[in-house]
Amino acid sequence: MQVSPTQERCFGVFNQRPRWGLSARGWLLLVLMLIASGALFTASVHPFLAVTQRTDADVLVVEGWIHEYAIQAAVDEFNTRHYRAVIATGGPAEGLGGYVNDYSTTANIAAGRLRAAGIDPARVASAPSRVLARDRTYSAAVALRAWLETHDSGTRAVNIVTADVHARRTRLLFEKALGPRYKVGIIAVPAPDYDARRWWRYSHGVRNVFGETLAYAYARFLFFPAAAPEQPHVS
Repeated sequence: MQVSPTQERCFGVFNQRPRWGLSARGWLLLVLMLIASGALFTASVHPFLAVTQRTDADVLVVEGWIHEYAIQAAVDEFNTRHYRAVIATGGPAEGLGGYVNDYSTTANIAAGRLRAAGIDPARVASAPSRVLARDRTYSAAVALRAWLETHDSGTRAVNIVTADVHARRTRLLFEKALGPRYKVGIIAVPAPDYDARRWWRYSHGVRNVFGETLAYAYARFLFFPAAAPEQPHVS
């Protein structure tokens, strides 16, 4: 096939070059590939994010910010699988403007909810974080590590209860914070507000899935633990 040479005008200020472009068949193929990619994403993203993979652990960790339905799921998990202890994690409760004291953290609030739900108070502990702004999940995991090193140095594995599509990011950040010394299992509690099999039909599902997809990508590829602002505190 012969290609037309480049043509110039106005002493070379303008030129015209031959170029390749998509044909009608090419555009059709591109559209079909985009549709197939969208369908694959829609079908697989929710189970990818809302992962449940327990490990052999006798310590249960509960993210303190989770809603009541997830707290009850954590209580059921604790009672049916015979853990010896449950530890609540989390930083300052929202609406306080930042850290006030350990009692005003979601870790301590969740610990109280676990006790109120019937778990033996002697088997409930909290590992509060002081970070509210960014990297809250990672900072909560750092606080947990400090608590374990001080109060339960024999523990080498934990299972973490969290909400729905937050699970994969939670496991990733806890693994980064706890390091190779600990095995980390994860338990995703399904959200009651939408059908996970058809999450795209619900505004709550769309917000959760797309928000967590972006957050997980950031945690996987752009988050550097050395930059995390946590200053561990153990009381």
